[in-house]
Amino acid sequence: MSTNVDINERPAPDALLVEIAQYVVDTEIESTEAYNTARNCLMDTIGCGLLALRFPECTKHMGPIVPGTTVQNGARVPGTSHELDPVTAAFNIGCMIRWLDFNDTWLAAEWGHPSDNLGGILATADYLSRVAVSQGKEPLTMRDVLTAMIKAHEIQGVLALENSYNRVGLDHVLLVRVASTAVVTKMLGGTKEQIIDAVSQAWVDGCSLRTYRHAPNAGSRKSWAAGDATSRAVRLAMITMKGEMGLPSVLTAPQWGYYDVLFKGESFKVNQSFNSYVMENVLFKISFPAEFHSQTAVEAAVTLHEQVKDRIDQIEKIEVITHESAIRIISKVGDLANPADRDHCLQYMIAVPLIYGDLIAEHYEDSFHHADPRIDLLREKMEIIEDPRYSAEYLESDKRSIANAIQIHFSDGTSTEKIEVEYPIGHRRRREEGIPVLEQKFLSNLNTRFPVAKSNNIFELCCDQQRLEATYVNEFMELFTIN
Repeated sequence: MSTNVDINERPAPDALLVEIAQYVVDTEIESTEAYNTARNCLMDTIGCGLLALRFPECTKHMGPIVPGTTVQNGARVPGTSHELDPVTAAFNIGCMIRWLDFNDTWLAAEWGHPSDNLGGILATADYLSRVAVSQGKEPLTMRDVLTAMIKAHEIQGVLALENSYNRVGLDHVLLVRVASTAVVTKMLGGTKEQIIDAVSQAWVDGCSLRTYRHAPNAGSRKSWAAGDATSRAVRLAMITMKGEMGLPSVLTAPQWGYYDVLFKGESFKVNQSFNSYVMENVLFKISFPAEFHSQTAVEAAVTLHEQVKDRIDQIEKIEVITHESAIRIISKVGDLANPADRDHCLQYMIAVPLIYGDLIAEHYEDSFHHADPRIDLLREKMEIIEDPRYSAEYLESDKRSIANAIQIHFSDGTSTEKIEVEYPIGHRRRREEGIPVLEQKFLSNLNTRFPVAKSNNIFELCCDQQRLEATYVNEFMELFTIN
């Protein structure tokens, strides 16, 4: 018998697929902190999406794929009148959530934004709840949504701890697709075996290239890529629930599996169990719509604003001390072609608050950038320096710092003090300080879309853990509908 043939014996599922499915089905989340943080995450994430609806480049992606399409018991898109099939609704919600780069963040060997999974979770939960009500059955509650969020955060975040997809050119939205697929399949009533099958489909989809996040191709796809990933997850979950078979050795298959094709033959490292670690430690972008590696740099620049605002033309050099990940991902020189290019440029995100004392979404627009040549002049004066301690503590599990420091040197030989910020206000170490600011951010974002009285009603509900958890999903989503 020839040995030059494939042995067609279907293997047992890859261990990681089984571990994810067992976690989603069997693990009870007992952490009060995780549920409380998930509630804050829900508020912040929806608020970021509502704010994004002010921007036409975002709203052009809203609505059904085919104009005029109607869906019975469709999923609602917050801040709009759209009622869509859950796959399309997941794209809409995921797109608006991510558009301004203002929702939560997870930083490890891989980066990402775990709340991107809310697109698939919320669309599926609303759809299932509306169908249940139409059939006289009990709808899902918002506690079900929070539980799904905690588990999606955990899957995405734990897979990111020691596995760097960006170093092989792959984009982190892969992990959104995997995490969303797992929890959405469970929401649809999937068994462990069906979750294994669905997650295998998510891995076999491969991965987007990161090229849309980096010079010279940085552009707006990075703002809808996560929406695409979480909506694809809903589609894969629904296909699986119709009986579609899985691919049990999708990761480990020699030559054709994910490890060999896309991960240079290396297997993923997963050295801690799945529970609620990621939600408890997630980073909130509270103050600035900026790529997270720059958050502390922007905070330092705002602090320096009063000292330099009247001496901008006297600045000779700006020393920026940062960590390796910031240098690799967002440090760039040359022309910045569009808003997506600017909100991933460390130098731009420092220059604007040095001049203006703040950084808001409108500061990335073409009209703003082209109107002030001082921004690019300051960019040219920046010296980017890595601090090995910053780089090391960025990866240490008990710290997870995102440190930056800035010092301004003037042409007369004087200089400012060096302003160092190691932990952003959205860090777990600054929760007590940060949550009141996050709540005000949410209320402000509500007010961009709804009358004050309605905004206040939504805000009061979302600030009440017990009442929110008991609220039916369909009733919650109705609060955000514009007729």
